[in-house]
Amino acid sequence: MNFGLAKAWRENKGFALFIGLMIVFRSAFADWNEVPSGSMKPTIIEGDRILVNKLAYDMRIPLTHISILRLGDPKRGDIVVFDSKAAGMRLVKRVIGVPGDIVEMRDNRLTINGVEALYSNAELTPVGIFAVESYGDMRHRIELAPGGASYLSTFGPVRVPEDSYLVLGDNRDNSADSRVRGFVPRQEIVGNARTVVLSLDYDHHYLPRADRFFHGL
Repeated sequence: MNFGLAKAWRENKGFALFIGLMIVFRSAFADWNEVPSGSMKPTIIEGDRILVNKLAYDMRIPLTHISILRLGDPKRGDIVVFDSKAAGMRLVKRVIGVPGDIVEMRDNRLTINGVEALYSNAELTPVGIFAVESYGDMRHRIELAPGGASYLSTFGPVRVPEDSYLVLGDNRDNSADSRVRGFVPRQEIVGNARTVVLSLDYDHHYLPRADRFFHGL
């Protein structure tokens, strides 16, 4: 029996080492995640596979959340990927409030530290209302429900605790984010996302969307 195991190892050790290195790489350096929901529309849509930079903020022991070197901190406007204990799953949202910020929202209009965000290029379509939200260096498109503000459209003011972040989905009326799950502890954040690697169209036989290959976020 031991002879058979030794022979199998000799014949397959190259493949086994490759698999092991791939697991370590995806755990500690970079990975890709499927986005099954529309909570980050219009920035990220259903079927997108996003590239996750796991060295954006920390160098961690592979297969753990234990940080051995702090490389930076999430900034307002970053799209972060985190393993949410509150939700019991991995989520993708945008950082809106960093530690110490005072954040509030009234009818889907943000105010951070007493300064209102700006909203421009508003567009009404049959599927929703789209606008560009700007605050300092943060600038991105958001989507609102066409029927008016939901119960999620107003909250605060709240102060973001130390080593925690307030995150929102860009699809403001259809996102279970900090308004539902609470603040995100920093240790739950595994990296950030800036690129769509591949996108599959669920409504058209999972065909790839050519215009979203390596699409910047």
